[in-house]
Amino acid sequence: MVQEKNNQGDNVSRRSFLKNGALSAAAFMIVPRHVLGGKGFIAPSDRLRIAGIGVGGKGQGDIAEFAKGPADIAFLCDVDERRAATSVKNFPKAKFYKDFREMLEKEHKNFDAVSVSTPDHTHAVAAMAAMQLGKHVYVQKPLTHDIYEARMLTQAAKRYNVVTQMGNQGSSGDGVRQLMEWHNAGLVGDVHTVYCWTDRPVWPQGIPWPTQKAEVPKELDWNLWLGTAPHKDYVDKLVPFNWRGWWDYGTGAIGDMGCHIIEPPFRVLGLGYPYEVECSVGSVYVDEFKRGYFPESCPPSSHVILRFKGKGGKVVTLHWMDGGIQPERPEELGPNERMGDGGNGALFIGSKGKMMCGTYGMFPTLLPTARTQTANVPQTIARVPEGHYQQWVNAAIAGPKSDKAKMLSSPFSIAGPLTETILMSNLAIRSFDIKKEVEGKTTYPGRYIKLLWDGNNMKITNFDEANQFVKRTYSDGWSLGV
Repeated sequence: MVQEKNNQGDNVSRRSFLKNGALSAAAFMIVPRHVLGGKGFIAPSDRLRIAGIGVGGKGQGDIAEFAKGPADIAFLCDVDERRAATSVKNFPKAKFYKDFREMLEKEHKNFDAVSVSTPDHTHAVAAMAAMQLGKHVYVQKPLTHDIYEARMLTQAAKRYNVVTQMGNQGSSGDGVRQLMEWHNAGLVGDVHTVYCWTDRPVWPQGIPWPTQKAEVPKELDWNLWLGTAPHKDYVDKLVPFNWRGWWDYGTGAIGDMGCHIIEPPFRVLGLGYPYEVECSVGSVYVDEFKRGYFPESCPPSSHVILRFKGKGGKVVTLHWMDGGIQPERPEELGPNERMGDGGNGALFIGSKGKMMCGTYGMFPTLLPTARTQTANVPQTIARVPEGHYQQWVNAAIAGPKSDKAKMLSSPFSIAGPLTETILMSNLAIRSFDIKKEVEGKTTYPGRYIKLLWDGNNMKITNFDEANQFVKRTYSDGWSLGV
């Protein structure tokens, strides 16, 4: 779960969390308005007290969105005081911490929910620790860094009976619901192939780890930032953004954008775990005659092919392309018409037609595009007028058994399997760099093969070396606590 206790007051053990979780469960009791009475009285159940973990950058935007509704930002936590400065200014009443473990141990009785907007490698330990204390959680995409972590968080959300949401806000948008209605009405027939693409990364990938050390900024606690990751010396510009291109911390272009772009086909087609995956990846020239692959870094581009058993057992093939690679333009699309949103998108190919969308499921379009205006399909799926953030706030206030909780767009029961699919792509990409020495020659047995996936058991069945990427080893002292 979190780091075992080595120094008194610094770290929180699993035993401590479980004990505190019981106290928290007793403390967090919703008192109905009619019991407290009083005209104009705001009952505790009418506002959600949120603790933010990672409150700079995207985290800053997340807590600002929560605060627009019936929520109070009660605590702020960030390992980098520079990144947290705006949130500290905007929420002066919120107490600030650097270590989320200390915050959870000392303050768990004083808030109801947690928002996690840290780098990917910290998502799971922070979210699990909060759920074990009975806290509702909102976690930025991708839900986790590893497949195993995603499965554990999905199970934990149900076990601890908390309200959860992943930060892929497009899942609450009108676009994906429009696509579902077109598909359900049979306008494109049985979808058998989907192409998803992005122009990301917009950060360095496919490069060796820098050899030049840099001075750690005084406002940044580098050891806390590393958390579950192996210890390395700080390098310039890794924080706040370029960590995305390194496997120790990030999940590459698909981790960043897949939850926004793959989510529409995942939801529209009701996909589950893929049963096989294959890929090819781009490389870089390290000199005039030699191409290089750097296993610490995500590749500059990739093409991943995943296959699923869809409805009725029919095979659905999903292509993921990043680094600017795009599929062939459909013949129904005019030569000057935009495909997706330009740099990103998803294209559905069915037995009766095609449809497409951009990032977040925006710009849903039937092909040819003129069909979009003439399609007469009634609205059958409820929209989310309050938006993704307030949907979670309202559901958390109403409680896990409420109708509002049942209507959430991206609870972990949905976000977990989606994240696993995305991370399955990374498993294939990382398998590309597995080396073996055979008779004095270096071979790469994970390249140019098809990996067979047993989703229920989280295991590649035909190339065991690939399974090292299902669950990583945390640095000493850290555990998910399951």
